[in-house]
Amino acid sequence: MTETKTSRQLAELAVEALEDLKARDITVLEVGGFTSVTDVMIIASGTSDRHVKAIADNLIEKAKKAGVPPLGVEGEGSAEWVLVDLGDVIVHVMLPQTRAFYNLEKLWSAAGEEGAPADSGAS
Repeated sequence: MTETKTSRQLAELAVEALEDLKARDITVLEVGGFTSVTDVMIIASGTSDRHVKAIADNLIEKAKKAGVPPLGVEGEGSAEWVLVDLGDVIVHVMLPQTRAFYNLEKLWSAAGEEGAPADSGAS
């Protein structure tokens, strides 16, 4: 019988799997209050496309062993950005330049600012 994991337990499992293979700049964002898609978003960087793929593969393997097979995995081909969907937790493993370009941390922090304009512009 498989035990149902809480969002926190899934996030801890994911962070451990990322740390196992020395993922860099791991950021955990609580996004459940902004979207019904997921509760937690985790963003991490790898040093090369091979490193990104290895990190994602380790996460997938650990999740399966814990009885939480990913609902989906996207981006394994190019490995510039691999998304692993664990349901209540979505993990993005990216190359630093891809991460800087999309800047998901800023996007989600802006979503958390009540009444924040879509484009705040420079002050």
